Amino acid sequence: MSIRVLPDLLISQIAAGEVIERPASALKELLENSLDAGATRVAVDLAQGGTRLIRVSDNGCGIPETDLALAVARHATSKISDLGDLARVGTLGFRGEALASIASVARVQLTSRARGENHAWRLRTEGGDVMAPEPAALAEGTSVEVADLYFNTPARRKFLKTDATEYAHCDDAFRRIALAHPAVHLSLTHNGRAQSNLLATSPERRIVALLGEDFRAAALAVDERAGGLRLSGLAALPAYSRGSRDAQFVYVNGRFVRDKLLGHAVREAYRDVLHGDRHPAYVLFLELDTALVDVNVHPTKIEVRFREPQAVHQFVFHALERALAASRVPPARVQDRPATPIPGRPFRPPTQEGLGLAVAQSAAAYGALFTGAANGVNEPAEQTREIPPLGFALAQLQGIYILAQNRRGLVVVDMHAAHERVVYEKLKAALDARVMPTQPLLVPVTFPAERLEVATAEEQAEALRQLGFEIAVLSPTTLGVRSLPALLANGDAVALARAALADIREFGASQALTSRRNELLATLACHGAVRANRVLTLPEMNALLREMEATERADQCNHGRPTWFQVTLDELDRMFMRGQ
Repeated sequence: MSIRVLPDLLISQIAAGEVIERPASALKELLENSLDAGATRVAVDLAQGGTRLIRVSDNGCGIPETDLALAVARHATSKISDLGDLARVGTLGFRGEALASIASVARVQLTSRARGENHAWRLRTEGGDVMAPEPAALAEGTSVEVADLYFNTPARRKFLKTDATEYAHCDDAFRRIALAHPAVHLSLTHNGRAQSNLLATSPERRIVALLGEDFRAAALAVDERAGGLRLSGLAALPAYSRGSRDAQFVYVNGRFVRDKLLGHAVREAYRDVLHGDRHPAYVLFLELDTALVDVNVHPTKIEVRFREPQAVHQFVFHALERALAASRVPPARVQDRPATPIPGRPFRPPTQEGLGLAVAQSAAAYGALFTGAANGVNEPAEQTREIPPLGFALAQLQGIYILAQNRRGLVVVDMHAAHERVVYEKLKAALDARVMPTQPLLVPVTFPAERLEVATAEEQAEALRQLGFEIAVLSPTTLGVRSLPALLANGDAVALARAALADIREFGASQALTSRRNELLATLACHGAVRANRVLTLPEMNALLREMEATERADQCNHGRPTWFQVTLDELDRMFMRGQ
């Protein structure tokens, strides 16, 4: 096959494919242009998830008439002029590709009025064809309308998702920009309905507006400086951990990035305080000299490269670790703990619903473990020989451990880890057999949901049903859980639903039900397992012990931690120096 030069139109569309993957990509580029123009007010209007229309209007510096045609030309930009500028990029955009890429696959109308000009000018393009500018009416600033994205490339358009999903991605791009620019008034409208109206405010108030009061209440302020580096923002306490990475925002000099080095530094800082299957929540801003970071790494500018990566990694790691360490309260010494209840404060242990485990042992069998029952007569030896491997429960310790007695001595069980393994194995068996039992809820549990969660629930209803969930879309921002897997009926319905939605959204339904199946079921089992500080009855404790004995790999939880330990009578004798 001979080598040939591609036509300019095809070249521009290939370039557009690298930069403009979906409506959200176009919206991101237009918002960055508005911010680089010094806008203090930006309005976004979308129709049909951005596939029909994306309009971004700002009050920035505007574009002179003589520059309008250049604005939609490839590699034409006002932000850099030589290699020296490229090495110190201080703006969000700089390649001069965004508008040209958008114009090659959409119908674009660019209207702008530069400061000091008597009126505005409008430029229209259609699939890369540029028309002559014409006078127009507009206040100072710029308005860009992108209509019928991919109208001239149907093969590309058919890969777009539903309007709800594309809008969810647009909303995500809008929020990322909004978090980093609290001083800018940003508004968002979809299909004629107002969705967001974010007034100019402080960084903290903008974070609260987008991530909620719960996040702020559980977050620590971070503000560290060293060697020309600064890390600021909010990092949530481990107790606020999430089942997915949907509340992780990192910015480098105001630019949202997904950087492996920074992500690793954050994970290392949380490693000792957060369990492996949970994800921290944070909004962090890293500032450094623009000469020390290369933003010209990826067409979408979402990746960066640091000149001194090790120094940046260590700075972020130690800054965040110090912030988290300052929040930890040292445990009270044993002698400091009150041995008796405080007068006037009667102790009321918490209660819980049943675990849904069948009670496997009767009171008589439980009594077989002891010599000297209520009537003072020893139990027969034949009954004693029926003691199961994990024995019978004696008590619960600190709402965390089950203490049981077997033939060898004392058994200590981590009740959450043990129940998690039992539930996990049952979920696997049910999904493999395609008979996941469900538990309808008498009253649906409603919860406020992110746009991407709503879109996932709408698009992946069948995958959710296979997992035992029925999640209804009640409004553009509300979901309702109507049924749960019966094995998880006593779990937190909202946490379970969000975990399932997050995994399906991040990896897709097919992966979630095949290659990612075990990870997803492990997460659901963790949410559905009995929590610490829950009081169990003796029959419930014994039922859990019997379930453990009947479950494969019950010695370890889904994350590799042990579920129980045996302390033999010989070990106890040595502890108390009996016979020495």
